[in-house]
Amino acid sequence: MCGRFTLRDPRRAKFDGKPVGGLLNLVPRYNIAPSQSVLAITTRDGGPEASFYQWGLVPSWSSDAKGFINARAETLQQKRSFSESFERRRCLIPADGFYEWKRSGKSKQPYYFQLRDKGTFAFAGIWDHWQGDGRSIISCAIITTTPNELLVSVHDRMPVMLAPSSQRAWLNTEATPAQLTALLVPFPAAEMTAHPVSNEVNYAMVDHEHLVERCEPRPLAQPTLF
Repeated sequence: MCGRFTLRDPRRAKFDGKPVGGLLNLVPRYNIAPSQSVLAITTRDGGPEASFYQWGLVPSWSSDAKGFINARAETLQQKRSFSESFERRRCLIPADGFYEWKRSGKSKQPYYFQLRDKGTFAFAGIWDHWQGDGRSIISCAIITTTPNELLVSVHDRMPVMLAPSSQRAWLNTEATPAQLTALLVPFPAAEMTAHPVSNEVNYAMVDHEHLVERCEPRPLAQPTLF
């Protein structure tokens, strides 16, 4: 899954390898969490359009506003919650890193994953528009896939990360399901790095640059004989 990510320099957000305009007033984010607003990119008249969506996709037909932060690539076309959005409402969610937690017994150690060059990429996303109870919510979910060699020792899922060469293809309104599914694969591990970080990332109210800094894992408690 993907439950937290970063966009440390929103001005570096790109579409098809080119900067996205209109992002000068955004602030750096080091701990983007579910239910918060996230930057998303769609296309209008062939060019990129930046918007803010709530992270946690609420299907348009849902009876309440409960959302899904992730959607599994393997079942996008089968799950009613995601199938129509996969077909008609796809988006890119710019990021430059994300966190995953490695479980060991009852404890979990967070790790930060990023590109080797610390550059910006985009998650493959889907979105929907829900209305009810006097509210109107445009929301999104990040698609996940099987882990690459770097992730596999930490978690059994990873977000789909799209390189610039794949981003336009993901938003192509004429793409077939087979062409889209072919994009939903693990990102090359050789192009990524990872390191342990502070457990402070567990708290959504903490949003500071120190969260992405290396922090050696706490030693596991040793079992006692008595």
